[in-house]
Parts: sequence; structure tokens; C-alpha cells
Amino acid sequence: MQPRIGILTGGGDCPGLNAVIRAVAKSLMRQCGAEVIGIEDGFAGLMEDTPRVRALTWDAVSGILMRGGTILGTSNRADPLRSAADTERVLRHVAALGLQGLVVIGGDGSMSIAHGLAQHGLRVVGVPKTIDNDIPGCERSFGFDTAVATVTEAIERLQTTAQSHGRVMIVETMGRWAGWIALEAGLAGAADVILLPEIDYDIEAVAAVCRAREQRQRYTIVCIGEGAKPIGGQYTVRATVEGSPDPIRLGGVAHALAAALQPRVRSEVRATVLGHVQRGGSPTPFDRVLATQYGNEAAQLVMAGAWGRMVTLQHGRLGSVALADAAHGNRRVPLDDPLLRAARQIGISLGEPSV
Repeated sequence: MQPRIGILTGGGDCPGLNAVIRAVAKSLMRQCGAEVIGIEDGFAGLMEDTPRVRALTWDAVSGILMRGGTILGTSNRADPLRSAADTERVLRHVAALGLQGLVVIGGDGSMSIAHGLAQHGLRVVGVPKTIDNDIPGCERSFGFDTAVATVTEAIERLQTTAQSHGRVMIVETMGRWAGWIALEAGLAGAADVILLPEIDYDIEAVAAVCRAREQRQRYTIVCIGEGAKPIGGQYTVRATVEGSPDPIRLGGVAHALAAALQPRVRSEVRATVLGHVQRGGSPTPFDRVLATQYGNEAAQLVMAGAWGRMVTLQHGRLGSVALADAAHGNRRVPLDDPLLRAARQIGISLGEPSV
């Protein structure tokens, strides 16, 4: 019997999603003659009375490698585990569509949902997706390289304005509770201060860097992750979305930092929140290759019947881990990470108090 496999993209959009869809579909079609069905708008496409699907033929997935976003659409609010009725509806639709399994491309929230559905008997393979690079058990997720490149370019552009006006320019990145984007983009963009969720910052230490640079270069670049907070302070929450698998939306920490920093320095302080620009656009060549590898590896897991697992990259090698290991938790920057050591040793401040 011809295999019939479904694919969906869940959570926020991310450069490289279409490259994964393409690789999964073409690998399955070419290697085992599978019929591939795309689920529209993530799990939302399976939660309505009538499922929203489309056939992913060879032609349908050709020419999409370099496109940003996802041709299938996505949702970061759909949670089929929130009620028994929703769970049962999803399982019923999967059976009615004749799907032998489902490839779920998403972040930690989507992997948690996939794991939960697997506990109800759904055969699932996961593919890690996030610009935040924070999925447990995976050292590099596609989309991250593109986000870092976008932030790095923004820092470079803001640096010329900072130099011209003698300003302190604060750049806020995404990343949620993990500081990977801020750390790598800050290093690549030659930021003077990098503030991460993993290391609570001392506002006086940040101000001291700015004052010292006022006497020399006249400007300062601060790169801050959206989940960063001052010592003894709170996270900056932009909104809370009820009913979402990930209800807390961080954002605005750059403005909070600017308000706290301005009375402590002579320079004018400006804040820029990059927001969703980090998630859009065409993926970098690195992300196109990584996403293609992930998609092909997911197809191999499907053909091997290795359900309940997520494709991963560890120690530079492709492999897989149990969905249960990726379903909960958050991969944060280790405090002994070599990039942190390099930043300190070349004189970049991490907002740590002076000893």
C-alpha cells in the first residue's frame, strides 16, 4: 500500500520551513513512493470540523527552497491537547485522512504537543524549528543563522548612526528565555555590551561602560536579548495570550533599559526593537542546507518506522532524540560557554558587576 504521510508547521514562522517541507516530501516521494499531505495552519488545520489539507506533489514543493515563511501556514495558538474533545478530533481527522504518520516541524511548544499526541497513539516524527536555537537536545536549529545575520546587519547600520550622533544605541533581539541570538549577533556585530537572559545585568556596570566610551569613541552599542533582566528585577512582558501553548510574550526590555540608563550617562540613549524582522525573509545558505538535511533525515525516520523521535544535530552529527526529551525545557546559554569566555576576554561587557 502506498504510504500516506502528513506534514505541518507549528508555532512561529521561521526561515527554512519551506526547505524542510521540500526535503521531507521529495525524499518520501522518491524513496518510497509516498503520498504527502500538507496540513494547513499547523495543528489548527486538524482541529476544525473539516480538516484543511492540500496535496504536496513534486511540483508543489519545487521552487520553494529559498522562500521564507511556510507555504502551509502556521499557528502559535492552536493546542489540540487543551481539551479531550480537541485531541479526539485531531486523532479522528488523521485516521479519516488515512495518514500513517505525521511530520511536525516546530519549536519546543510544537514538540510538546507532538509528544502529547504520541501518548494518544499518533505516530509522529519531529523536526526542530526556532530562530531562538533553544530546543533541548539540539545544538543548532535552522532559522537561527538567518536571524543572527539579520540582527548583525541591523547592529552595523545602527552603529553608523551611533557614531554620527555620539549615542548609546540599544538593540533588542528575540530569543525568549535564551540568549543565543543576542550573544552571536552581538559578537558578530561588534557590540560593546551584550545582555542575556542567563546573566542578570547590573545597570551601573552597563552605565560605566557607556561613560568610559564617551571619553573615547563617543558611542556605545548594546545588544540585549528580550528575556534579559536587571539584578533583582523582573522580565519585561509585552503581552499574555490566553489559550496559547506559550502564553507569555516578552518584549520591550530595550526601552526599559534605555529609561534606566539615560539618567546615568551624558549621551542620548535610543532603543530599537527588531521584532519579527528577525523571523522573515529568505534563509541563508547555511539554513537552507541544514533545513534540507533535517527534512531528509525526518523522511528516513518515517521510512524506518522510528516514530516518537525528533531529528537533531549534536556534536556536528545528524541523529535523533526521543520527543519526550525535547518536549519540555529550554536550551539556554551555559555559563561556561566558550563564546561567553571569548566575549569577556576581548573586553565585551556582559553587564556583570565589577569585582
